[in-house]
Amino acid sequence: MRKAASLPEVAESLSFSLLSLNQRNMGIPSQLAAVLLATAVLVSSAPTHKTYKICVPYSALDSCHRMTAKAAPRGVRLDCFAVRDRMDCYKKIQEGSADFGPADPEDMFVAAHLPDSHFVVFEEIRDKNATHDDVRYGGVALVRTDLEIPSIQSLRGMKSCHTGVGRTVGYKIPLTKLTQMGILPFPDPSQPRTARENELRALSRTFPQACLVGKWSLDDATNKRLKTEYSNLCALCENPEKCDYPDLYSGYDGAIRCMMAPNRGDVAWTKVVVVRQFFGLPPYSRTPEMESDPAMNTDLYSYLCPDGTKVPLTSGTPCTWAGRPWPGFISKPIDSGVMDDMREQISKAIQLGEAEKPWTHPKEESAPGDWLQKVFALREITTAVENGPNPPSPVDYLTKARYNDVIARDLGTNSAIKFCTYSSAAYHKCEVMSMAAYSRDIRPKLECVRMQSLQECAIAIKDGESDVVTMDGGEVYTAQKDHKLKPFLAETYGDGVLGANYYAVAVVKANSNIKSFADLRGKKSCHTGYGRTAGWNVPLHVLLTKGFVDKETCPYTTSVSSFFTGGSCVPGIKQSVKNAPESLCSLCTEGCVDSGATDFQGYSGAFRCMATGAGDVAFVRHTTVMENTDEAGKLADWSKDLHSRDFELLCPDGGRAPVTEYARCNLAQVPPHMMVTSPSKSEIEIANMRHTILSVTSLFSKRPEVFQLFGTFDGVKDQIFKDNAKGVVPVGDEESVLVNNYQKILDEVHHCDTFA
Repeated sequence: MRKAASLPEVAESLSFSLLSLNQRNMGIPSQLAAVLLATAVLVSSAPTHKTYKICVPYSALDSCHRMTAKAAPRGVRLDCFAVRDRMDCYKKIQEGSADFGPADPEDMFVAAHLPDSHFVVFEEIRDKNATHDDVRYGGVALVRTDLEIPSIQSLRGMKSCHTGVGRTVGYKIPLTKLTQMGILPFPDPSQPRTARENELRALSRTFPQACLVGKWSLDDATNKRLKTEYSNLCALCENPEKCDYPDLYSGYDGAIRCMMAPNRGDVAWTKVVVVRQFFGLPPYSRTPEMESDPAMNTDLYSYLCPDGTKVPLTSGTPCTWAGRPWPGFISKPIDSGVMDDMREQISKAIQLGEAEKPWTHPKEESAPGDWLQKVFALREITTAVENGPNPPSPVDYLTKARYNDVIARDLGTNSAIKFCTYSSAAYHKCEVMSMAAYSRDIRPKLECVRMQSLQECAIAIKDGESDVVTMDGGEVYTAQKDHKLKPFLAETYGDGVLGANYYAVAVVKANSNIKSFADLRGKKSCHTGYGRTAGWNVPLHVLLTKGFVDKETCPYTTSVSSFFTGGSCVPGIKQSVKNAPESLCSLCTEGCVDSGATDFQGYSGAFRCMATGAGDVAFVRHTTVMENTDEAGKLADWSKDLHSRDFELLCPDGGRAPVTEYARCNLAQVPPHMMVTSPSKSEIEIANMRHTILSVTSLFSKRPEVFQLFGTFDGVKDQIFKDNAKGVVPVGDEESVLVNNYQKILDEVHHCDTFA
């Protein structure tokens, strides 16, 4: 049955037909044509009565539903469209599933570089007291008026005051613009250094003294080395030895104080609004203290322009080097009438939220009107402002503020960090992570490599075709033994006694008659994968220790299959063991491979194997049950009706325990998952990888609404990082102790290898 055309569709068709007929001189009277065309225009601008879908991260869905419950009865036509994060949002807008979503300037950069990108920035999120300002803030260079600067090149050799490392107006903007001008030296590609070190080196060679506080690297050892190597960049700080916050000469106003203080800086990199506040310039007022302090005489200071000229502080139009654009809302280009209607719905929803006075109780979990912050990304001081009848594309929007090149700058080497993946979901996650990280100033950039298995990734790293992959402790052991790969970062799973480590556990159904490991004989077993820590090595160690598998009867795979005579699923065993018993794959679905794409592979897969009735016991980590049951289980069809109370832990010494008592009922405490690389990598190359990955995990663990680094990705668990990971840390003593203890388990588990 043919769908009836909407009024706008009829109008568009009518307008096109009239134009075609006139072009073919069909003789339609001009007056009649004008009437018909006017009718078409009126119809096309008629209200659409469409309900517009705003992207909302899963974590904010409850807030969004409170908004729609409040707004719908008042005629506001907005609906919530659940997305993983903003990166997912822009994909859904492209597909037409969602209509609009919030975006920071960096997110707009990502949207602009998506394949077949067609977006517009149709509203901006501006400060309520600055709704007429074109940018959120402008970056300026402040100097003494009497400072002789024959040309902008004269900045070389002067003393420089910065807000802090990595910050927009005090670091990113001067780095970008001064490099383009040839004032900062471009890095020598023959000398491999980290991207951050290249930037610091360029500043250090340009400015003989500076104040640039902050963490120059998230790795403490690297941070200390860099501050020793380029100590002149700390020389003007209040505390040069520390060179970190808090410091009298850090931040926007601190940079100004640094420039004003005797025998300190010549130029301060800060922002316009702070200059006006600092000196009491309009719209701010001069205080009596300012009037009585000779150093606060505004005639003494000027803005230094990119062309080398100076502009008085009292000028109403200070010269900026670049501006940080406002955040805003983006959508696909749509008809102006529809755009106006969508803007009206947004405005109504914001007015409803403001009426709830959400800022008076900001710490309440379900505060009235909290959708302003959680859904619309607004703050108490901000509101949405329409961006004209012809909203710009993200590229045009960023370029107008001279900010596009600030995001895109790269003073690193040409080499990217090649991250190895071995499933389609992990590869896609890596691609999204790469875009999000690059837009947020993380260098070197990440490049994603796709292999078919973890073993192929290990070989690719050994051969130099890739740089890094994540492995569990057992896999690290194999990679070290077979390919000499070495771990350099370890996942962390939260604070407290666990630190960066986790427990291997055995899980059975609460109504099972299995009470001890002896009862497992003849049963069906589910494993995360062959050679994996919680899923194979540790349970095999328990079976060996208790005598259920004879230590001297090789291979152990045959003995395990003889113990679990009901069958097993051990993904990847056929890829690693010649003539592996068929029964060890008999429970697997979609093949017995460790590819990250099969139903019964990994922690959640092994639990699924047991929970859905295929197996009797699952060998997993201590968090697996909680990650796949109750509220967390509702994210997948197979687990949506599962409850944690229906499962228990099987203790190695007999008896069972609730799943929350893993500290006393576990098979072993084992090392965390780790990232490994080739032993041929130089210290600089490893520092590059460490800096980038630490930066990625630090940033997105705090900003999951931008990119959800940890947690289920597109319905698939444990991609690149374990879902319950909280971050990564350099491999240190704590991990080394557990690795050594685990090594003893592995030596026993691999006893038969010496006779192979």
